[in-house]
Formats: sequence, structure tokens, C-alpha cells
Amino acid sequence: MKHTLTLFLLITTLLANKTDYTIIVKQPFNAALFDITENYDRTLTAVGFSKEYKKNITTSRSYTNAFEYLRNSSGNFGAKMHILTVNDKAKIILSKQAKLSHFNKAIAVVKTPSNGYFIGGYTLDGSLLLLKLDAKANIIFTKMFGTKNYDRMSNLILLSDGGVLAVGSSATSRSTDDDMFNTGLGNTDIFLTRFSKDGRVLWSKKYGTMHDDNGIDAAEAADGSIVVISTTSYNKNRNVTLMRITQNGNRIWLKHYKKTTKNESIVIPKKIIRLKDNNFIVVLTQYNEMQREYIRFIKFDLYKNILMDKEIFTTYPSQINDIKEYSDGRFIAVGYVKDSYNTDGLAMILDSNLALLNQEHYGNDNYDVFNAVTIMHNSQAAVAGVYTDDNSQETHMWITKLNPDASMVQLSTATSSFYDKLCLLFQKEIAAKQIVIKKDLSILLIAKSLYFLAGESKLTQEQKNLLKSFNKKLIPFLYTHRKVIQAVEIDGHTSSEWGSVDFTQKYLNNEKLSLQRSFETLSYLFTNARKKEQQWLTKVTKGSGYSYAKEISIKGKEDKKLSRRVSFKIVLKNK
Repeated sequence: MKHTLTLFLLITTLLANKTDYTIIVKQPFNAALFDITENYDRTLTAVGFSKEYKKNITTSRSYTNAFEYLRNSSGNFGAKMHILTVNDKAKIILSKQAKLSHFNKAIAVVKTPSNGYFIGGYTLDGSLLLLKLDAKANIIFTKMFGTKNYDRMSNLILLSDGGVLAVGSSATSRSTDDDMFNTGLGNTDIFLTRFSKDGRVLWSKKYGTMHDDNGIDAAEAADGSIVVISTTSYNKNRNVTLMRITQNGNRIWLKHYKKTTKNESIVIPKKIIRLKDNNFIVVLTQYNEMQREYIRFIKFDLYKNILMDKEIFTTYPSQINDIKEYSDGRFIAVGYVKDSYNTDGLAMILDSNLALLNQEHYGNDNYDVFNAVTIMHNSQAAVAGVYTDDNSQETHMWITKLNPDASMVQLSTATSSFYDKLCLLFQKEIAAKQIVIKKDLSILLIAKSLYFLAGESKLTQEQKNLLKSFNKKLIPFLYTHRKVIQAVEIDGHTSSEWGSVDFTQKYLNNEKLSLQRSFETLSYLFTNARKKEQQWLTKVTKGSGYSYAKEISIKGKEDKKLSRRVSFKIVLKNK
């Protein structure tokens, strides 16, 4: 059977914001990206799936087996592996879709020393896929592997010998002739397959209990052994399992983390990475008594000793899907944060002790998720995920870049110049730690006297004095550069408390308060502007209230005083 990866024509629009580095590829039906890597020429490559549909499909054959039907029909419509390569100008320079004979999705991409790729994925009828591509995404070989049962890949990791390890799960084999897979006892088992750099299967093994076991991720240790994380599910329990195996797949040790009481939270592992000190971090999603997600990190050594166990509580349910370590020991973690009606991409910056330094939310008022992150050569981070338009039921492929503080990378050279000019204008205020200016042109007011008291929105005299001085510099500067400015945003924020009211009322009360703070600040600045400046400000000024959605946290704990604030953001026009 011939497998090809053909050039795919984008049949709908590509959105590339010329200010922020973000790319959204819109196509009919759902599409998504699950992994991303940086190439040797500094471009980015991401993988996932898009969908294709061909009309006028007719068949006279009858099917009694659903998987057999999928195998025979999946060449006509459904999910197909998709690979995108983009440059530093947020332009797509390569877009290809795999024309395999099955529904299939790509879930992981890793670089090869020859500047090509290994891509891991699976077919929707239960087979596993490994593709090796050259630098231009031409297929060198395709391997379809697995058991006769239903298999699913979770991740593909690059090993030190240039080969890869596929991590996933498989329905248990009951055949007495299947010696390689006779250790499985449950409905599903951990399934690992190791490949050489030229695509030869070195070994395939299953590991499991009498319950349902699913392989999630793995990381190679400095000595070549491999640490695997997985889940074991039974009744209403879901336990975490850590396993260390040799290069040949033989088990060295196994450690289960089980629920000990009925009230203990469910914990789900999401990611494992090896650190620069050769220890490991596991990222977990933990559920509280209200079944809301929050984040947990466990750091351990090669001998299963726990070095750190850290929980991060956020205002809204949150989950981390990927994490990477910077050269200075800090981390960037990405995933999602959600409330009852909206899910946003979540980016967190953590220090070397996993204390939260900063977090940002990105997306529309719909369903948006970050699935993967890679740290680039210049310490920026490239992120891949899914994005959904307002009033839409279809997800799109999403790539964006973030700075080391989790703010979004700006594309325009005008933005960099504008940032430098702003910093020069407010150099005294910055030196006095009254304001902070970020590269995305956000202006944070950090002087102690500029924070609001709990429940207050009226400006104090001290706030007015500082804002008046700030206003005398900012508004004339903006007016001078008005031809390149699209919007001036004034955002009000609150802390998360509001007496003993219920969750709904607490949010609504804080939303109203944040809007009032925005309005009071906007009103004061507008009133003190000159007439011609006022006329221009009416066209570009926008006041918003964020309630406590962007609360300030210090070492994972909300700082209520710092959260009661107003911030500014300048948005430049697209060129």
C-alpha cells in the first residue's frame, strides 16, 4: 500500500494577526494541533489533524463489523494527519495532509538529527502509526503497528540513540499463542513499542494489572532507562502508576499512588519530563470535592524518592497539558482554564521550586486550549492547540508564540519601536517602580497608592495625583502616534472575595466592580485630556472589566491587594 503526504490547499481562511504572533487555520469540520517543535532553520512545525469530505460515495456492500466499515470508508472522508510549518513572520510555508487509507490523527512530532521528523499517531479503527519524514515533510517510511485489538497512542518520545518510543494503551489480548502480550490482565494495558532510528521495531511490550491500565507518557533517564507514567482505573477510582524500565523494556521498579479514602481526590497524570538535574517532574490534574480540576506537580528522582509535591490552586478549574524547563530552571506550562461557559488557553510561568510567577489566559469567548509547548532558541515559547470562533461549533488549528513572562510575542517592528519609546518616556516611573511596561504594550500600575481598597472604585486623591502625572505624558504621546494606534484599553480588575455570597453573585458583583474601576479611571483621564485628544480618544478608547479572572498570585496564592487594580494596553494597527 502506498502512503503519501500530499500538499493540502487551505480551503478557508488563515488568520495571522500582524501585531500578535498567532496563526489560526480555519477549515470545514473540526481541526486541531497536538504537538510542536522548532526546526534547525528557526521555523516551527506542528502536527494534528484536519478533516476532508468527498461527496457521492456509494457502495453496495453490507457490513456487520463497525471497524471493517471504518477501514473501507475512511479513505473517503474523516480525520487526516496534518503538518504545518510556519516562519517567524507568522506565515505558513508548508501545509500537508497525509493521504492514508484510514481515519488517522497525529499526536506527536520529534526532530531527527537529519532535520526531518518522526510523527506518531493512530488510526481511528485501532492501529498505531509511525511516520518518518524528511525536512520538507516527504515520507521516508510509514509503519502501521500494534495488536489485533484496539490500540491508541498517547505520545512519542525521542531517545538518545536516535530512535523513538511509542507510549499508549491496547485492549488485552487473550490469545495463548501471543507470548509477547500475555501479561495483560485487564480490559486495557500499557503498550510500549521501541523503534530504531531507521524504523525497525526493537521490542513491543504490554504492562498491566487486572484493571484498566493506560500508558500516558514517558521520559528517558541519563542512564538510558525509561520512566513511564500511566493510570489504573477500576470502579470509580483512577490511580497513578510510575514505572521504570530498562532499555530493553524490563521492569526495574513500579510505584502505585492509590486512593486511601473515599474522600480522596481523583488524580490523572498528564505529562512527565526529565529535568536538567536528571530528576523528573510529573504534571497531574487533581479534582477537588466539587470535581473541579486543579494542578499538581510531583518531583522525584530515579529511585522513586519524592523530592517535591506542589499543588497550585486557581480561581477557575485549570489543567496543564505540557511543560518545559528553561535553561535558568524556570518552567513554562500550558493547558486550559475554564468557567461554566468559556475555556481559554492557559500559560503559566513557574520558578525552579514550581511556585507560580505569572499566568495568562488566551482565546475567545468559546473553547480554546493549549495542547503543547516548546522553548525556542531565543527563550520564546511556541504553543500549539485549538481555537474556536464565537458562535461556532468547529475547532481550528492554532499556533502562537509567548515571551518568557507568558505575554504574547509581537510581530510588528513598529511594536518594538513603540515599546522602546514608551520605556524611554516613563523611565523615571519605571525606575521608581510605579509602573511596568510589557513588550505586548501592556502598562501595569504598580505603585502602592494605585491599588484599590476592597469594594472601592472611586479614585482617592493620591490615585488622582499619580494618574494626572501619568496622563500628562501618556495621552499626548498616544495622540502624537495616533496614526498607528488601533485601540487604547483600560481594564479593571478585582480580587476574588465578596463576603459570603454564592459563586454566581460573587462573580457578578466583582465584574460590576471591575467595570466601575475601569470607568472611573477612563473618566478621569478623558476629563483631563485636551479637546482634540478627547475627540480622538472617543474613537479608540475601550473600557473593560475582568472581575477576578486575572488575579495576581504570589507563590501560588492570590495577593488580594495587588489584584485590585487597573491596567492599560495599547493595540497597534495591522500593517
